[in-house]
Amino acid sequence: MATPRRPPPAYTAPPDSGIHATSQLYQTISKTASDSSARVSKKSFTIRPCSGQAWVVPAGHICRLTTPEGPQVGDLNIWNANNPRERMWAARTRQIHASHVSVGDRLWSNLPYLRPLVTITGDSLGGGQLHEVLGHDGKRRAEVAFGTTQSGGRVHDLLGTRCDPYVNLLMGGETFDFHCHSNLTRAVVPYGLTELDVHDVLNVFQVTGLDEEGKYFMETSPAKPGEYFEFFAEVDVLCALSACPGGDLSNWGWDDKEGGMGATCRPLGVEVYQLADRSLLEVEGWKAPSSPAYKGMHGMSMPPREQQTQTSHVGV
Repeated sequence: MATPRRPPPAYTAPPDSGIHATSQLYQTISKTASDSSARVSKKSFTIRPCSGQAWVVPAGHICRLTTPEGPQVGDLNIWNANNPRERMWAARTRQIHASHVSVGDRLWSNLPYLRPLVTITGDSLGGGQLHEVLGHDGKRRAEVAFGTTQSGGRVHDLLGTRCDPYVNLLMGGETFDFHCHSNLTRAVVPYGLTELDVHDVLNVFQVTGLDEEGKYFMETSPAKPGEYFEFFAEVDVLCALSACPGGDLSNWGWDDKEGGMGATCRPLGVEVYQLADRSLLEVEGWKAPSSPAYKGMHGMSMPPREQQTQTSHVGV
């Protein structure tokens, strides 16, 4: 009996559409991940376990997220730094690319903007490629990147979203102020944003999937010390990252397990770089992406001036 044909992806685009970042520019940027001489460090800091921090990445710069001490899940939000109404749209990114993202994928913004805010250019866990990690002895070694687990789990998740104190209470937990939603809320207050601006996240270094019943599951993060996930800023972006109180998710649960989730929590690192050769962007013709030129007004239109004039005299 013939195997039933699987439905094709709902969203496919021609190779030259710009949906996927496959040009020479992005390949060159990716190569600088292992060449410190090709970059100039502009900013670096560490996010403590169970806390969050926000920062700006200027357009044309590279941002690297790291696991300096080993596995730790991070919840990432991204906005246009000059217009926070434009922000990362996890659902559309998931449809355009996949439920779990890696190099060449882009993180898209919400309507009516719909353009890539950032492009993923480096991922030590993605794509099944050979990469280097920092060992406990301080030496770098080559390893094969993370692929798919026996349960179908993949890394860098767009399926789920941030943990929050509301669902914690709903699930029978206690009041807790350091869920990712709360961490992100505190992080963005200095930038004039509020809880209402916090949105669905990209869960970096997190392995998730759907089981045979379509239910969401999480597995232990595979990150080792020195893993990284990095992206190129297409526009000035405001980022916020929470070092999840679930830690590496090896002890996740709503019940109080021995040792608790806190025992698996570790810091996350953030590094911002500028390309040493800034002319590369100009030579390759890079410019900030624009939004689709939709002018349809969603089928709405202003009434003719004559009708407006007649209406204005009714009842006079």
